[in-house]
Amino acid sequence: MFFRSLSGRFLMLTIIFVMLAEILIFVPSVARFREDYLLARLERSQIASLALLASPGFIEEDLARELLENAGVFNVVLRRDAVRELVLSSPLPQPVSATFDLRDPGAVMLMRDAMAVLFDPENRVIRVIGDPVREAGLLIEVTLETGPLRVEMLEYGQRILWLSLAISVSTALLLFAAVQLLMVAPIRRLVRAMARYAEAPEDARRVIAPTARVRELREAEDALHEMQTQLTGNLRQKERLAQLGGAVARISHDLRNILASASLFADRMENSDDPAVKRAAPKLLNALSRAINLCETTLAFGKAEEPPPRLARVALAPLVADVIENEQLAATGTPEVEFLVDVPPGLSLSVDHEQLFRVLTNLVRNARQAIEASARPGSIEVSAFAEDEGVVIVIGDTGPGLPEKARDHLFTAFQGGVRKGGIGLGLVIAAELVRGHGGTLELQRSDADGTEFRITLPLSN
Repeated sequence: MFFRSLSGRFLMLTIIFVMLAEILIFVPSVARFREDYLLARLERSQIASLALLASPGFIEEDLARELLENAGVFNVVLRRDAVRELVLSSPLPQPVSATFDLRDPGAVMLMRDAMAVLFDPENRVIRVIGDPVREAGLLIEVTLETGPLRVEMLEYGQRILWLSLAISVSTALLLFAAVQLLMVAPIRRLVRAMARYAEAPEDARRVIAPTARVRELREAEDALHEMQTQLTGNLRQKERLAQLGGAVARISHDLRNILASASLFADRMENSDDPAVKRAAPKLLNALSRAINLCETTLAFGKAEEPPPRLARVALAPLVADVIENEQLAATGTPEVEFLVDVPPGLSLSVDHEQLFRVLTNLVRNARQAIEASARPGSIEVSAFAEDEGVVIVIGDTGPGLPEKARDHLFTAFQGGVRKGGIGLGLVIAAELVRGHGGTLELQRSDADGTEFRITLPLSN
């Protein structure tokens, strides 16, 4: 579980990367060690050969053999004054397998030859050529075994690897501590602050106070502080609105009952013999009806419990016909309102019949009332067609159009009312019902030539 954490993974990656870096250093280091080893053998061989040349005829065979053993070679050849001379020699255990020239070696060649020796367990005899020390001749050439060289290279490599491991672990631990201090600890503090705030988001004391010094972490804390501050304010406002809504709902409920009783008395007033009372009674009834409608609509919206649509296959043409028939009965007849329908007979879709009926009724009624309020004749057209996105229903009228203020807040509760006495909930509820079907309700246009709404519903849900 440790390596699933940010710090654990960082520690593991640090060790891996440092080890990779050390491996990249290891190959050149071993190649350099091999070169120094061979150069040391050349130098010893040169000293031994110069000692023999300084006393010709006076060095016994045993001493010559000892000089070769100390130099770690079998033969020594010097080239002086263009003459190649075998100075020291002993029998070779096997033929020479390879020759290496150290006078001007390339880095790649040295690394390649070093790896060849390191991974070849067999003891071989090689010839090595180099420049004499202090220009004591033109060339020096020796033969030696690779076994001792390989043993020392392996020991050197082990020391390098252990050192690399120690450096990797130390570096990883230091970086781990730094990451814990600079990154992990502030992130944990940020998480704790979020969890503490989530326990009581209304408590402003739990809003995080930015303290990080690292720029990125400070930006995160500032963003969280701003978000929590706004959320706390919104929650307080929501609580106040909820309390206000409850009070309004209770008042509306009681007021609706009072107005219903008043409406009954107003009905009786129409039977009065007083002409003035008869003239005032219809206006009073209309006012009471609007007030009752306001209370009922407010109560329905305040519940916020619109049931999910009960989907069934519904033929659109008969549904639209029912809506138009109801509105024709409700039309006052002055001014004249013409209803036009263009819905294909076979067009059907999966919807809640009652909810879609309410949506269309709301839009058609708004259009009829707008035309009647203008005191000019007009027409309302309901058309529908299928396209790739689904079924599109268009409700258009030739009324006076919507005021600019109403267009700006058309789908905002209590702000999008158009007609006198309206409270701006009809379109809000209609849009909510359409969204419940996975569709959209949009205002396509509204100008002096009229208003047009567009409903888009999926063919199936």
